[in-house]
Amino acid sequence: MRLGMIASVTEESFKQARRRELDFLEFCVNEGDSVADSCRQVDQIAEWKKQYNVEIGSVGRWKSLRINEQGELLPDELERCYQLIDAARALDCPSFVVGCNYVEGLSFYENCTAAIAFLEKLLDYARGRNVRISTYNCRKVNFVNTPEVWRIIHGHLPELGIKFDPSHARFFEGDYLQETLDWGHRFYHVHLKGSLLVNGRKVDEPPAGMDQTDWPSFIATLRAAGYTGGLSIEPRKSALPEELADQGIDYSAAYFKKLLLKV
Repeated sequence: MRLGMIASVTEESFKQARRRELDFLEFCVNEGDSVADSCRQVDQIAEWKKQYNVEIGSVGRWKSLRINEQGELLPDELERCYQLIDAARALDCPSFVVGCNYVEGLSFYENCTAAIAFLEKLLDYARGRNVRISTYNCRKVNFVNTPEVWRIIHGHLPELGIKFDPSHARFFEGDYLQETLDWGHRFYHVHLKGSLLVNGRKVDEPPAGMDQTDWPSFIATLRAAGYTGGLSIEPRKSALPEELADQGIDYSAAYFKKLLLKV
């Protein structure tokens, strides 16, 4: 497994990744971000990749609507996803991550059918471009986030992967180790984000490794499921003082290197 982190598209991100001896960076071009501006940075990112010997492990797009109230695909959003898949291909990035919104006025069946139609188009577009498509298990503007839905949508789309983050299972009363054991063979990318609950209530998202997640068991379960992909540290604004934020990332990087037997 390779270790990286989510970061902004700046040269400083590459410098810090090199300093921390990380394998890759992950970029998220979310709703409200300019896809066109991000794609115009591809040549510069490629230069930084080569200069700092840091790969691009994943590109993702969160919190965007893909389906309208009639259950139809939104063509502008589909085109943005195509552009990001092309950017991933140009950067030799193996992973593109998306979700799909749930339309309340439609039945569950209709929502699943619409999501499958959207994801099929991405799979068709990515085929031959050496980019694999995953859905994320985050709940933000996305309902494709639990085994119950995976059994339908991923069961119908054998090429579709899962971007898994154990914190989302923890915060919504899921069993992240069981989900990993059952579905780890479909994981294409993994996020490492801390989670703290007290009496079942979300309290904070501390740096991964300083939280309640049983990370040694999680990594061992990934291995048991045959996972060999990327592990991406996700820095979050937490109760850790701002002046200690970088040290929190350093702690997570060192912690997971030990779990991966890289030190």
